[in-house]
Amino acid sequence: MRTKILFISIVAATLFLTTCKDFLEIEPLDRVSPEQVFSDISGIKTVLATVYNKMPMEDFNYEPNYSLNFHGKSGSNNSDGGWALASHTDEAVIQSNAGGSIGSVSDGYWDYNGIRQVNQFFATIQSLDLDDALFKRLSAEGHFVRAYQYFGLAKRYGGVPIITEVQQVPSDPTDSSLYVARATEKATWDFVLSECDLAIADLPETVDPKEGSFRASKWAAYALKSRAALFAASVAKHWNKAALIGDAVNLKLVGGMTSTDANNYYLQCINASKAIIDNSGKQLYKPNPANAAEAAKNFQTMFEDPPSANIEVIFKKAYIDGSTTSQQGHCTDLYFQPTQTKLGSPYMFARYGVALDQVDAFEDYTDDGNGVSIPVKTRTDGVEDQYLTDPKTFDISAPYISYDNQYDIFTGKDARLMGSVILPGSMWKGVLINCQGGLIKTDGSKLVFTDGSAVGLDGNTYYCFGSNNIYGYSSFAKLGGSWDANYSSTGFIIKKFLQEAKTVNSAAWSSKVDWIDFRLAEIYLNYAEAAIESGQGDAALAKTYLNALRKRAAHTDEIPATVENIIKERRVELAFEGHRYWDLVRRRDMHTLYTLGTRKVLIPILDLRQNPPKYMFLRATNYYDQQAGGRTFTERSYYLAIPGTATNQLVQNPQY
Repeated sequence: MRTKILFISIVAATLFLTTCKDFLEIEPLDRVSPEQVFSDISGIKTVLATVYNKMPMEDFNYEPNYSLNFHGKSGSNNSDGGWALASHTDEAVIQSNAGGSIGSVSDGYWDYNGIRQVNQFFATIQSLDLDDALFKRLSAEGHFVRAYQYFGLAKRYGGVPIITEVQQVPSDPTDSSLYVARATEKATWDFVLSECDLAIADLPETVDPKEGSFRASKWAAYALKSRAALFAASVAKHWNKAALIGDAVNLKLVGGMTSTDANNYYLQCINASKAIIDNSGKQLYKPNPANAAEAAKNFQTMFEDPPSANIEVIFKKAYIDGSTTSQQGHCTDLYFQPTQTKLGSPYMFARYGVALDQVDAFEDYTDDGNGVSIPVKTRTDGVEDQYLTDPKTFDISAPYISYDNQYDIFTGKDARLMGSVILPGSMWKGVLINCQGGLIKTDGSKLVFTDGSAVGLDGNTYYCFGSNNIYGYSSFAKLGGSWDANYSSTGFIIKKFLQEAKTVNSAAWSSKVDWIDFRLAEIYLNYAEAAIESGQGDAALAKTYLNALRKRAAHTDEIPATVENIIKERRVELAFEGHRYWDLVRRRDMHTLYTLGTRKVLIPILDLRQNPPKYMFLRATNYYDQQAGGRTFTERSYYLAIPGTATNQLVQNPQY
């Protein structure tokens, strides 16, 4: 027989009980008791799978513009799925007309139904006569999941109602006992960290190899604490960079923390990070490459084949092929392939355009001990901070550098760029990726972002986009048109997570690459930032950890552990893994970066005035951001609006 979990449901916005079901049911015949289910390992795993699924993990199927209470095709309003947080930052531009929205996520994660289910899990295991070791482990896993849930709430809303028991329907409909007031933001962060501590106390140090890194270990709980404590510390320290006013502020439901609180949270981050680094046995994956090319391949492999990198991975999420029934896979390989290597679909591909802002963030191999980002070089006069708002009007007499091909401009850039991004002129699945956006005819006239061709001095015919085949190029075509979703609007395509070496199923929901939720590199960076920001911990170790990541990327120098260097390293090491948005939020930098801001693109232009033709590169603002008049992140958006305040009696966040 097959067990399934049915829980008491709750209307999340009102925190009010609406229906009641038995905790466990068997189908299709008789009901079984919790004792029966928990006596069988398969039953326990069924329960755990349901509990773990209540974590608001921002994975491949996370859709920032939709409800995080649902994941992917099975429950979302968005049939595409998988639009990552990168599109809400200067990392990437999501295709499909709007180009993605810089600014606050609107996923509406307010999943008190999920929290109730975890609380019911606690109540059930406490009522059973379980082996003490099993009870402790199950209880610790529940605390890990609940910490994750409240972390998801705290970073979006600040202080929230803290509910740790299963609420019952009152007999009197006027009884307001189910209405739980918001805790302060500090109390909410303290609760998250205390739940992490309870998980740490009883989770095992090692997990059965058959379960890989998919079931929480002690180190996963430490990693969650490291991440959450750094977030809390950053908000406590930087909140006044975007100070708000109102009842929620006066009651300390948002903000209200002190420098002492910040230092306490930084110290908790330092200690949690150090526990992992010193005791978990985790190491960086292939930390000593022979050269930059090897470093790039190693970095790509870590995300293309996460099991090979288990030495670094602390916690991850697995998927099964969901193309036929269960829809438990993801669509990464289908939606994010370059146009030239599309997987058979007539219209679903190339939907993840990496921004030039992100590409420019990577260093080169000058290795002069500074560690600063080095923009790609487009001009002989060194002016790399000017961007065209209308590339069709560019000045052909400007001092652009001529390159033999689309790839040479990236020579000498940090290996992690090559491991994370499909670059113009690079090879992908045996195909030369063409991202040309225009050409200069022999008479000096131009074709940019439009179909057309011209004959070069060599007598050959050349095309605006580099090919007369609509599947022969991967960028800039159809901007603002019905097919715009199928071409990168930035000149770059994501590589991280895509499978190059494997033949990939062309069906939706068939991707099975693991989502790496926590890995040692993040922990190194968490430690470094907490130590340098607070003056606690060991600054020398912070420098060691920072430079270990750069050495893994084939750098040979050492750079100082400054806050600026650490944040830059987070940008390049953790790109597209969901960190950049929250880094900008927790440090209160998003509203400064995006006040009518635009993401940037790089456009290869073929110059037919030369024989053989050469490439020049234009820096420009993204077409969709330009059409929108720029993107703005408002200060109130650091906190989302509390849902359902008309009925749940909760104090609303500022300016909503």
